[in-house]
Amino acid sequence: MASSYRKAVLIVATALMLSGCAEEDSYAISEWAVNIGGPGYTAVDGTRYVAEQSTSGGVVGEISVVNGSQDPMLYQSYREGDVEISHPIANGTYDITFHFAEPEDIARDERIFDAFVEGRRVIDDLDVMLFRDGKIHSALTVTVPNVVVSDGKLNIYFDASVRAPILSALVVRNSIREKHARTLFWSDEFDTDGAPDPANWNIEEWAAGIVNDEDQAYTARPENVRVEGGYLVIEAHREDYDGARYTSGRLQSMGKADFVYGRIEVRARLPEGQGTWPAIWMLSSRPYTYATTCTDNEDWQGSDDCDAWPNSGEIDIMEHVGYQMNHVHGTVHSRDFHWTIWNQRKGRILLDNVAGEFHVYALEWTPDRIDILVDNTPYLTYINEGNGLEEWPFDQPFHVILNLAIGGGWGRAGGPVDDSVFPQRLLIDYVRVFSAESNP
Repeated sequence: MASSYRKAVLIVATALMLSGCAEEDSYAISEWAVNIGGPGYTAVDGTRYVAEQSTSGGVVGEISVVNGSQDPMLYQSYREGDVEISHPIANGTYDITFHFAEPEDIARDERIFDAFVEGRRVIDDLDVMLFRDGKIHSALTVTVPNVVVSDGKLNIYFDASVRAPILSALVVRNSIREKHARTLFWSDEFDTDGAPDPANWNIEEWAAGIVNDEDQAYTARPENVRVEGGYLVIEAHREDYDGARYTSGRLQSMGKADFVYGRIEVRARLPEGQGTWPAIWMLSSRPYTYATTCTDNEDWQGSDDCDAWPNSGEIDIMEHVGYQMNHVHGTVHSRDFHWTIWNQRKGRILLDNVAGEFHVYALEWTPDRIDILVDNTPYLTYINEGNGLEEWPFDQPFHVILNLAIGGGWGRAGGPVDDSVFPQRLLIDYVRVFSAESNP
């Protein structure tokens, strides 16, 4: 990180510290983590899984190689069948993360089951292979927040409609967390109607298909991008425009608000409908830092010849595809772990009513780890294991991107775009960036 960059951040942070702008945030406490079918295990993030306990039913199986996780050993043991868990635990509210990996060479819809916690269905029609990008032997995590236990015992069971359920591991965390104070050093509250503040944002104007085979054209028109009523509005329309069938908006902060480490929060309400693909994410502000095949100032986004992506990294704080409502994804990409080789590091959290309610989508980023959260529930942790830039290019300035894509490879994965849903809006209440370390 260049000294001039550090100085710029320090000036802003100091000014805001003097004005008393600080926030308290929170961290999850692990209550119980268990390796289903296997021995005790300590994960790279420090979570300690006990050897299997409080579990019955099914048969133990093994997978020799598991992709897509920093803890493949956790997935090498599993149970398949009528698995039930009954574990003594204090009454309270918990966040539960399920770990799965499909052990068999099967296709879509060949293993489908539901998960129940405290008698309530919390995961519906789970297809492990499909949920993990159509891959077998790949780690899948699904987090269910705010599960209430009122009888002193955590009860979990599964119900299959096709084939038998499987489970590799389980983590239960207390939803009541410690508080830590952080200093706010940059934000946009979107308080002034009109165009987004040009001191903070670049509005991108792109034709369709530049990246991810997306179907929309991005414009700077107020119909697609504006500040209105205290919100940033990114609005997608079904209309013929510049060779595209849809229009939408994409903003990014490169050169105006670039960050190394810290907590980034975005309070947002998501669109709905098949074909919508909103994202809150980050790319390197120095994209050629770890590139090896690019020419000077090459237009690298969407390029098959320039490896600025994935070499210089990507952090997806929130992605949501409308054909699978209320499933929110967080992902980390690097040279060794990215979606084109189906080995990206990712997590999934299930929320209620993302199109009707605002949620706070957040990133905690330090030199040692990345945590992605929703409403302070962490659902993806990625650890710097010290293996070099191929795995950790996250030591350089990144910028925030806010966009609403239509269609594309992932947006159409559940079927064609539903034209009847338009217009659709991604509403952003604020973007806030806090210090990387809690105040004393």
